[in-house]
Amino acid sequence: MALDAIRGEKTLAELAKQHDVHADQIVDWKNPLLERAASVFGSESSAEPTVDLKDLHAKIGKLALESDFLSGALTKAGMLSAKR
Repeated sequence: MALDAIRGEKTLAELAKQHDVHADQIVDWKNPLLERAASVFGSESSAEPTVDLKDLHAKIGKLALESDFLSGALTKAGMLSAKR
């Protein structure tokens, strides 16, 4: 929607009605897009976010264990079919 607003092919009112949002929300999306558009092409230096892979792997493992536990419990309770 912000790109549509920048293109100017439709008014804010038309875009708001088409996407069922308030025109102010479109402006709120459009302005940051215009402010940060230059950084997409490398004119501003942007640091890559630091990601701790150990934390992410730990989170994935925890979620997998929880999912397996709940799946087993629901299967035993007859609330989940053994066939998937």
